Amino acid sequence: MTLALTSLTLSHFRSHKLGRMTLDSRPVAIYGPNGAGKTNVLEAVSLFSPGRGLRRASAEDMTRRPETLGWKITGVLQSLHQMHEIEIWSEAGAARQVRIDGKAAPQTALGRIARVLWLIPAMDRLWIEGAEGRRRFLDRMTLSFEPGHAEASLAYERAMRERNRLLKDMVRDPAWYSALENQMAETGITIDSNRRAALGQLAQAQEDATTAFPTAELTLLHADGELPQSQADLRATLADNRQRDMAAGRSLIGPHRADIRGVYRAKNVPAKDCSTGEQKALLVSLILANARALARDFGAPPLLLLDEVAAHLDADRRAALYDEIVSLGAQAWMTGTDPELFEALGPRAQYIHVSETGGVSQIAAQR
Repeated sequence: MTLALTSLTLSHFRSHKLGRMTLDSRPVAIYGPNGAGKTNVLEAVSLFSPGRGLRRASAEDMTRRPETLGWKITGVLQSLHQMHEIEIWSEAGAARQVRIDGKAAPQTALGRIARVLWLIPAMDRLWIEGAEGRRRFLDRMTLSFEPGHAEASLAYERAMRERNRLLKDMVRDPAWYSALENQMAETGITIDSNRRAALGQLAQAQEDATTAFPTAELTLLHADGELPQSQADLRATLADNRQRDMAAGRSLIGPHRADIRGVYRAKNVPAKDCSTGEQKALLVSLILANARALARDFGAPPLLLLDEVAAHLDADRRAALYDEIVSLGAQAWMTGTDPELFEALGPRAQYIHVSETGGVSQIAAQR
């Protein structure tokens, strides 16, 4: 079965005043000079999933300058056996809106019909940056398996913000905390359970695969040891920890303090201690494992967005990546400065040239 965009139109989105693409389910190789807007195309595709997209940008930041008229993305998505017309837009910096098959829909509804994964250069520091970036990486993977993970995360964040406000105001009456801590415990256990299930799916997908990329072993960690595994225990822990949290001015226990530890299994070396090339290969391995697991779980491989990935792999690894993508049957959107980077794909891909003439971007499909 297939998950693919068969058409994509960008209007006043980032650098693109107007861009139209007609596509099939093959991988998409996008090439052109730096600054032409290749990554902007990938960002537009990333908005076909819940969340803020691969740049985590605001709706206002995505509008084309200097017009600031707002922007619109439309696409036809083939999802399993169905075709969906999707419109995503923002009017002059207002919140992003979504319409699916002519009907207004929340962003979370996109997660029921599409799965989108991405790997961008900013993620190359994943293993050596702070825990927040790794949590986002884990939650994107988790969301790909469980669309409801976004709603649980939002509910948890809302309750935690209210609780933190009480802590900063030195409110001591337990009655003010009870409902908030109950909400945090309920959604916190759901978040933790979803994350553990996603890691299990990834581990299985890596075990079952024959791949040229190294296996990454992931372990879920928490700042204060193990997170309580029942709602009642987490609620009690939050209540018991109020005094310490009040001194800190924030909640110190919960899934918002989670982290993941990555290990290059064949060498038994922590990912943070691996070479830059090995760290990149581990990331590619995880994205491919996520895609394989989704192909089994969702019924079709996800849309893959791989920004400048070809430039950071040697020729053999590049060819191996292309072979795995084609074998998986994923519509992978890849960017690079030169078409030669995609030479090993040959006719197995469709090609899009992005350039800029007179300050206006040009998108030309070369099927």
